[in-house]
Amino acid sequence: MQDVSWDDLHLFLRVAEAGGLSGAARRTGISAATLGRRMLGLEQQTGQPLFHRAQTGYRLTPSGEALLKRVRAMQAAAEPVAQLFSEDHPLLRLSAGTATAFFLADRYAEICRPGDPYRLHFVTTEATLDIAHREIDIGIRNRAPDSGNLASRPLGQLRFAPYRCHAMPVTGALTWVGMDPEHARHPAALWLHRQDHSIAAYANSVATLHELVRAGAGIGVMPCMVGDRDPALTRAGPLIEDLDETQHLVFHADDRHRSELRRLINRIVTLYRDNEDLLAGRRPMRGEAQPS
Repeated sequence: MQDVSWDDLHLFLRVAEAGGLSGAARRTGISAATLGRRMLGLEQQTGQPLFHRAQTGYRLTPSGEALLKRVRAMQAAAEPVAQLFSEDHPLLRLSAGTATAFFLADRYAEICRPGDPYRLHFVTTEATLDIAHREIDIGIRNRAPDSGNLASRPLGQLRFAPYRCHAMPVTGALTWVGMDPEHARHPAALWLHRQDHSIAAYANSVATLHELVRAGAGIGVMPCMVGDRDPALTRAGPLIEDLDETQHLVFHADDRHRSELRRLINRIVTLYRDNEDLLAGRRPMRGEAQPS
């Protein structure tokens, strides 16, 4: 096999993460046609099929999954080299699910302030990235780590409820909006599939599901920290106790004494403490309305 260029591997990473050429084209600025040719060339170089191609996007083959894991490790290893020659403060890569990332981004000034010895890189994903192998620096997860050289701090309870558009008239039985089965990873998404509810529309991202609920497409399950702060939404039922979870801040055990990481950790812990009622669903903006 010929030597594979890092440029091609980097583009492979973008296509794999985006699930297709169009999304990768938007992130890289390279046309979908060019990306398609580069991926075909990469498959020829490796001698392995890396993608299952369909109209709905690119899905990784087992060979593609194996390559993605190694390319992510290469990218993580290259990050400190880039920082070494940077005059700016180091980037701290923070991984969180969409709802949590929105919650943190909305309070950016509370975790990043002028004069801080770091910059923050939000990595928004529903996947669990590999902290032990330096894929990211810190992650917010719904359970404590049980393996690897990792450390964690509990952040507090997170609760969920059903929400609907406040302007949507309640006439008859209301339908629901859910994550499609392929992208239903979080317990809140899986919970809906176990219920005997009529699902009117599916989404493949948490952000799109939120927008569908705001548009009146149906009821959606959301964390209270998102639903209770959106003036366009109102609760469509009581808290779903089966979905209660404790969020944890997870980081590499060897990094616990890095001054910039300690500062960020303390800020996030304080942020969660100050918003304890919101996270636990004790600040509903409007009264609950039971769905039919």
